Amino acid sequence: MTDAVVALRAFNRFHTRFSGALDAHYMHSELSLAEARLLYEIAHRDAVLARTLQDELGLDAGYVSRMLRRFETRGWIARRRGADGRARPIAITAEGRAAFDALDRTTRGEVEQRIAHLGETDRAALVGALKTVEALLGGSAPDWSIRTFRVGDMGMIAARQSILYAEGWGWGRGMEVLEGEITTGFLRNFKPGREQCWVAERGSVMAGSVFVVDGGGDVAKLRLLYVEPWTRGLGIGAALVDECVKFARAAGYARLSLWTHSVLESARRLYAAAGMEIVKVETHDTFGKPEQGEIWEMVL
Repeated sequence: MTDAVVALRAFNRFHTRFSGALDAHYMHSELSLAEARLLYEIAHRDAVLARTLQDELGLDAGYVSRMLRRFETRGWIARRRGADGRARPIAITAEGRAAFDALDRTTRGEVEQRIAHLGETDRAALVGALKTVEALLGGSAPDWSIRTFRVGDMGMIAARQSILYAEGWGWGRGMEVLEGEITTGFLRNFKPGREQCWVAERGSVMAGSVFVVDGGGDVAKLRLLYVEPWTRGLGIGAALVDECVKFARAAGYARLSLWTHSVLESARRLYAAAGMEIVKVETHDTFGKPEQGEIWEMVL
């Protein structure tokens, strides 16, 4: 916790300097950062109440009221008639739109200049890291989606699962070896139409994954299901399992099988909900300590 707090505070200090948040005049305009942020919210809404702006920005009502009066004096906003005469919707005027557009162009140009030295790969990494930070800290995040695998996914899948299993259950080198073997073998022996890997993403950041591989004969194997902790509760795990079931059926397999462990309660609930059942239980020490493994199957 101490390391996380120190790192976050250090980043906040860096970002206030990077973004010019401490400047008296934001992006060389006549506005403070708070005024620029308030104008941004008004410019991106058809009509908005002052109370909504206060809640959105977490600002004092009196402070917002004073800024709105300054905008109104400049002719940047107009107050419309509302259902309640005490709460009049605020809309941006043509003059306000011109002022906002000018500030927006300046801000965009300034940011582009500051990241111009980054290559395409580094820019993508920056986008992913920023969206991950926003999601981890409780900010709004875009909807998630599922795609099939692409270059670079296997290493990330193996790394993330190895880390999460080590943190959660103390599974060390044995699990990491297994993860590497499965992902490498999948790429080396990939059978189009018979095997597939799906990756869930949220805001271009990997949020989970799962595999279907050929288990021989008429059996398909579901392997390496995982969901990032910061995205759990969104239905990603169930959707990944559903992709496996649908694919295995379409590929002509008769059964779907998987190997999991009794301690992985969240995953086991997903398998049970999909209609799978335990057919075998056995104890092993592959991961450095005794664990109860389970074989689950379903008829397709």
